[in-house]
Amino acid sequence: MIYSDITKQLIAESLKKQMKKVPFNKISIQNIVDGCGLTRQAFYYHFKDAYELLGWIYSNEAVEYGKKEINYNTWKRAYLEVFRYIEKNKEFCMNTLHSIGRDHLERFLFSNTAIYLKNIVDEIAVDMRVSEMNKKFIVDFYTPAFIAIVIKWMEEGMKENPIDIVENTADLMDGNVKKALEKYGERKL
Repeated sequence: MIYSDITKQLIAESLKKQMKKVPFNKISIQNIVDGCGLTRQAFYYHFKDAYELLGWIYSNEAVEYGKKEINYNTWKRAYLEVFRYIEKNKEFCMNTLHSIGRDHLERFLFSNTAIYLKNIVDEIAVDMRVSEMNKKFIVDFYTPAFIAIVIKWMEEGMKENPIDIVENTADLMDGNVKKALEKYGERKL
């Protein structure tokens, strides 16, 4: 890891630590740099403001999830990992959810979910004559539903077992994507 990445990670960890106790909108740049022993100048060298830092945290952590090869047989495990990430970073994610930085959390969820669903749709459609537009429509249709389930779970206090949520989602999905692709494949391109 290069020095710049180490510095960014120190700043990010400081924000995450602060967000365990303080609402995001109450955290100053000074609070963040005091928490990691850096200067304001160091912060501003890497980030223009706390919102950019928040986005960097989610983008950086999303990269780890995006590295995994997701297919029809592994999507449930990947979806469960999103719930586990949120559980592991509960205070940080809940604080983000209830702040004006919420869009960063939603983008994190959206980017992961859309990538996973695209892989699944492409895999199922491999021997079908389905336009990219129709495949994209399926991804665009299911992605917000997956995200809404996660957000609802968070808003309701994360009480329901994520394994049950994933299994219920799988019951709804099972065969429906293939059925939609088959219908689209019957249409003239």
